[in-house]
Amino acid sequence: MIERPLQGIEPWVTLFSESSLPILRHTRRQLEEMEANMEAISARELSQVVLQDPILSVRVLAYIQPQRGRHLQHDITTIGSAIMMSGVEPFFNRFRELPTIENALKECAPQAWLGVMQVIRRVQRAAEYAYDWAVWRHDINAEEVRLAALLHDLSELLLWCFAPKLALEIKQLLAENEGMRSTLAQQQVLGFTLQDLQLLLCRVWHLPELLSKLMDDAHIDSPRCKNVILAVRLARHSAHGWNDPALPDDYRDIGDLLHISPDAVMLRIGAPPELIRPGMQIPASMLETPLVQGQSQTAPESTNGKGASE
Repeated sequence: MIERPLQGIEPWVTLFSESSLPILRHTRRQLEEMEANMEAISARELSQVVLQDPILSVRVLAYIQPQRGRHLQHDITTIGSAIMMSGVEPFFNRFRELPTIENALKECAPQAWLGVMQVIRRVQRAAEYAYDWAVWRHDINAEEVRLAALLHDLSELLLWCFAPKLALEIKQLLAENEGMRSTLAQQQVLGFTLQDLQLLLCRVWHLPELLSKLMDDAHIDSPRCKNVILAVRLARHSAHGWNDPALPDDYRDIGDLLHISPDAVMLRIGAPPELIRPGMQIPASMLETPLVQGQSQTAPESTNGKGASE
């Protein structure tokens, strides 16, 4: 475990690139069960398991990029496509007996595991929000938006896995200084921001440029990127409780993106009924029910090859 900041951002990139990144024990068990019945497992079923684990997701993406071959002109930007590209049996051969986060943190304080799970639960929620809104917006590939939201805070998750004391120091700094920006706390503890680390890892791991752009907050003017960023913000702020002071601004911004009212946003994301004005209904749409944690809507078929603008 790393207990002191490394000298600059590059050693962190080297550390994460040369280490076998751990996955959740639950994910590993699911993969073992699926491998035992491999002939009956589809790429879609396998991708649903992978997409619950952000670290496994990025491992799959990083693995498949060099395997594309010269004949494939476009990047592999979804987990489903990556698994179809590799094949189910080669996938299991490559991702068998991976290290687990639980084992990596077994000698650490309980706060380390708690920090990891808080980030994972948060990014899972962000991914579901992002996918739901992308479908609402008729995005040309809602799965790309989902994946970008899932991986948006990957560097924070890796910090909790490899340097939980430093991650906890950042968390405590923010708790003790109300209103402090997280980027400032990261700079003080690490000497760089986690977003800078994230984007550098994307380049070193040769992740698709499209996904890197969707994860880059600098591209918030892009509707697809805004979709990702607002989902990440909502998941982060709502994790503090439904009375977090930043949430009203989130509802307004999400409403602007989806062209619905803030109250309709609250209804759609499943905010507590007592916080929503009586009589509110979700506007008529192809999506009729609020998003429920852990459930996914089915993406629409592309109409005349058109989707949401970049």
